[in-house]
Amino acid sequence: MERMPRLYVEVDAGECVVQGKATRDCVIIQGNIEVWLEEGDELPEFIDLEDAKFLAKEVYDRFYLYVDRMEGRMLADVVLVLPDGRTRIYLKKGDELMILPVEGYTKTIIANVGNRVRKGDAFAAVTTRKGEVHYLKPPKTGTVVFIDEITDRPHYVYYILPEE
Repeated sequence: MERMPRLYVEVDAGECVVQGKATRDCVIIQGNIEVWLEEGDELPEFIDLEDAKFLAKEVYDRFYLYVDRMEGRMLADVVLVLPDGRTRIYLKKGDELMILPVEGYTKTIIANVGNRVRKGDAFAAVTTRKGEVHYLKPPKTGTVVFIDEITDRPHYVYYILPEE
């Protein structure tokens, strides 16, 4: 069974916590402290509502809504928790992503979410109607953070966080 990554997106404190209790699954980041709450959990006393950043659980397939696809920049702070439950990817508002389309007669995904792809490595393959196979390679080394499957045109769009 393939599990989906979990997505947490920055929201106002009132969208996560009401009267000291979490109204939905969320993560609170205050300085170097992270508090992960499930719906109904009590807010720890040491959390300052004015100083903390609140990120609420969101449907992973809606990741693209938090990216300016024209400029490739994040529109909000986001935390991705990969299916292993241990690996987390932190994206800050303004972080630049590589947005790479995969279009062709048939498409094969090679790199999945959480995979690191190097500049010379293929992240996807496209087969033309004539049977030619073309391997797509990123312009920079980075980590795949989202793969959007476009339904109105059957192709994929990779969102890759480049390394500095």
